[in-house]
Amino acid sequence: MLLPVKKSVLYLLLALCIAAVAVSVVSIVIATRPAEKPVEAKTDIQYVMYLGTNDKDTVEPVFPPEEAKQKAIDILLKHFGGYTIQEASGGWIDGEKIYTEYTLVIYLSDTDMEHVHAAADELLETFHQSSVLIQSNQTITEFYSGKN
Repeated sequence: MLLPVKKSVLYLLLALCIAAVAVSVVSIVIATRPAEKPVEAKTDIQYVMYLGTNDKDTVEPVFPPEEAKQKAIDILLKHFGGYTIQEASGGWIDGEKIYTEYTLVIYLSDTDMEHVHAAADELLETFHQSSVLIQSNQTITEFYSGKN
């Protein structure tokens, strides 16, 4: 036997059922919509090379600055798919004499130390250097293309 129910209670139950269906539909729509394109960031090693351009024996520039930069770029393009290069000025004291030199700072990612050393070997020979300073720094690399 069914108990008599007031119409207001029935309307309340009907409203609650409609609200539950609406919440379910919204949840399904949110759960099944395409996700935003994830940002592809990865842990990487960034290699930074400091290349002096004065001859190791004469301490004089091996090439004029623009020619030195172009020679370094040619070597980097041969060894890597890309690079970033900055011009800098390096200096040191030997005894009482102060030396300065045109220096190239080279940033490399998406490579390994073996390839960096191969390029460094060629830079050492071309620029008649005793060494190239190489730093390796752990970074997070992301090729950001905007929000779309």
